[in-house]
This record gives sequence, C-alpha cells and structure tokens, in this order.
Amino acid sequence: MKALALRILCIALSLVAVASAQDVVPLYPGPAPGSTQANYPEKKYFSKDWNEDVVTNVTQPSLTIFQASPELKNGTGIVICPGGGFMALSWEIEGTQVAQYLTARGVTAFVLKYRVAHTDGDATAEFRPLFADQAKFEAMVKTTAPLAIADGLAAVAWVKQNAAKYGVSPDRVGIIGFSAGGSVTAEVAFHYAAAGRPAFVAPIYNGGLLDDAPVPSDAPPMFLAAASDDTLGLAPQTIALYQKWTAAQKSAELHMYAKGGHGFGMSKQNIPTDHWIDRFADWLQMEGFLSK
Repeated sequence: MKALALRILCIALSLVAVASAQDVVPLYPGPAPGSTQANYPEKKYFSKDWNEDVVTNVTQPSLTIFQASPELKNGTGIVICPGGGFMALSWEIEGTQVAQYLTARGVTAFVLKYRVAHTDGDATAEFRPLFADQAKFEAMVKTTAPLAIADGLAAVAWVKQNAAKYGVSPDRVGIIGFSAGGSVTAEVAFHYAAAGRPAFVAPIYNGGLLDDAPVPSDAPPMFLAAASDDTLGLAPQTIALYQKWTAAQKSAELHMYAKGGHGFGMSKQNIPTDHWIDRFADWLQMEGFLSK
C-alpha cells in the first residue's frame, strides 16, 4: 500500500515538473522584421500599479513554452498574448497562469512576448496618463500595434511549423489574448495567411478592431469574454466583434459579465469572472480541442 502511495506521489510530482518546465525560443532567427536595432534592454519587474510582474521594452519577441505532461497531452497548442496597452505585458495573470491552467488540461501553451512601446521608466505608471490623452495614446498604438500584430501572426505560424516537435497537431493551434493582446488576437483572426490560420481564436476584453476588414470565408470559431463595467470602456468592442462574427455566420460564443472591470485575467475577485477560463475550457471541449 505504501509502495503504491509512493508511486502515485512520484507520478504526481513528475506531472507538475513536466507541466511547469519552460523553454524560451526566439520568434525570429534575427532582428524582428520592421524594427530597428534597439539599444535598450527588456525589463521584468513587479508593478505596484498593476500589482503583478510585468515585462516591458520587448524588442526581440519570443515564445515561452509550457508543455503538458505526456499523459495529458492532447495535441492542441495555444499562443497566449498578455495585455498591457501595448506598453507592457501582464506576464502572470494574462500569461503564465493561463498557460498553467491549460497545460493541466493537456494543451501545450506558448506565451508570446510581442513588441511593445519603448518606455524609460515604469510603463504601468505611465499608462493611465497616456490613455487619458487619447491623441497621444492613439499615436503610440498606431506605431506599435502593427509590430505586435505581426508578432501574433508569426507566432501562430511558428507553432504550426514546429508543431511536431512539441507533440501538437498543426490543425489544432489557436490563439488567445487579453486587452491589447486581445486586439492582436482579433487581428490575427482577420489577417492570417493560409499557412498560419489559427484553429480557434479567443479575444478577451479586446481593445477593439484596428481596421474594418471583412470576416474571412474560412474564419475559425471564436470565444469572447468581457465585463460590462470595463473600466477602459471596451465592452462595446467585444460585443461588436461578436456581432460581426455571427453576422458572417461564423461560430462564436460570448460571455459578458456584469462586473469584473478591465484586466481581470486569472485574478480572483469572488465574482463570476473568476470562472471565465472554466467556460473557455468548456468551449474548447465542445469544439473538440481537449479530446485526444
């Protein structure tokens, strides 16, 4: 009996070790296309404003890979795009914690560090004042967002091309993103090339469409979630995206919560938004992406 218990414990520990093991790979073999060689370093630090670890000044995009254990792996892969207003990346509650949840359900996760605006100090402290000045904020987004979107498109294509190495099926690679990362995800949903088509897309409280592109004829199924009391006023963009997808007769599921604010991610507030990711898992199961 003791031997059996010890064996079960060893297996459990090995599953945790495999699921939390991480590799970091560059998204591009050299400098990121469209960027000049930057002479400022990438930063990771704890933000008092956002109460979590963030990454800023990304100039060399990369993928941090979280692999599911061999016993759980189901062949599905997902690119995760943290939010942060194109100024920072909300690395934990919209990145690594999402990856850990999904690897526990057999999904191989690739957390994307996409390019963000250059900031000299604390990007999270600078965000609110800049967002309040819409002209300046939109000018920053106009410069930075195309680079971030290019990284999102490249990330899906990279995972599909390297799928076999990670035990992923090329036709089961999707993308999820939050806020600015949700905008990246939404743009990937509109602008993928045939070889980089995502199997599913999940823009979460996305920041809105950057153009008025038509819905692709082979558009993937879409999952959306946001809160009506979004403090940045972005709930209408999520509803508009859902309506655009369904008007084109494409599959979409929308969860609009009464409360939750903006940027709830994996944080716990003891309200229904705490469980949005369970609804996402239910949807993935319904679509066949959690089955082996």
